[in-house]
Amino acid sequence: MNEERPRPPASVPTLTEVVALPARAVAPAAARPTASPPAAAPVAPPPDARLLPTEDELRRHVLEAVQQQVELVLEYRVRELMSPILARTADTLVREARAELARTLREIVSRAVTAELRRQREG
Repeated sequence: MNEERPRPPASVPTLTEVVALPARAVAPAAARPTASPPAAAPVAPPPDARLLPTEDELRRHVLEAVQQQVELVLEYRVRELMSPILARTADTLVREARAELARTLREIVSRAVTAELRRQREG
């Protein structure tokens, strides 16, 4: 099964050849007549240049991107640092609230018992 592949045409250059471009239809600048200079046409920026941001727009865009990253990192770090502090503070508040509640309950029960004993003696 020996297939013969067709050979490329002789006019197709290989990748290592230097290809000469055909001469341009426009005469070189030295051969052009210089009777009158062409009128200066307004030079419009290329269409792609209008899509490019200005320096201020680029600065604002970069600042916004950096600010978002800083805010995210700052929020994460604050949460990371504050989490144990808030947990300890909450534990302390709960312990103090329990102690205060127990003290208040003892006082209420003590007054209620004293009042009941007084009523029984007088009654």
